[in-house]
Amino acid sequence: MKTIIICAGGPEDELIPLAPFAEEDACFIGADRGAVHLLKAGITPAAAIGDFDSVTAEEFAAIEASGCPVDRWPAEKNETDTELALQTALQMDPGRVIITGVTGGRLDHMFSAIQLLGRYAALQTGTELLLANRQNEMRILHAGSSEANRNAAYPYLSFFPLTETVEGLTLRGVKYEVTGETMHFGDTRFTSNEILGPSCTISFRTGICLMVRSSDS
Repeated sequence: MKTIIICAGGPEDELIPLAPFAEEDACFIGADRGAVHLLKAGITPAAAIGDFDSVTAEEFAAIEASGCPVDRWPAEKNETDTELALQTALQMDPGRVIITGVTGGRLDHMFSAIQLLGRYAALQTGTELLLANRQNEMRILHAGSSEANRNAAYPYLSFFPLTETVEGLTLRGVKYEVTGETMHFGDTRFTSNEILGPSCTISFRTGICLMVRSSDS
């Protein structure tokens, strides 16, 4: 499965570890200052995209000198730099896209990225879309049945509706199982569950759900 990592310009200390993905021959795209983060990690991005208003002239010169294709946009545009990077990534027909560097720093960037995840997950159903940092992984779930494998790096499992309601929620293989429940927008009841066995199943009839997997460290 082809994996593309989009690195945005959030704080470096909240980025996922990039080296393991480089060893797996993943493709990297830098969104604005994310291209600087990648170069600092010894990774030359396949593309650098954005208005680059958060990089210095010297840093932008280093991006150009790396030899990666640079797609520079005006600061006044409809799309965020992350969305432009995601559009480019999806043109490469990946099996999975992981976006990092959007959950620290400015909260408007984080909420924008979550909205982006929900919209493109509905449009690009054949590609797994994730937001991730060192402590969390977020994925959109649509109506039907899904499976989540146990992962020691992310022991806690939470669910939040992105629509007014998520109906018929059934959780199996977790510490707190439920059957046919309705989640309402604003509910916190479905926070901090845990997978007990090798995997768990999540199913619901209607709505769109955000699944967050987290760690305390």
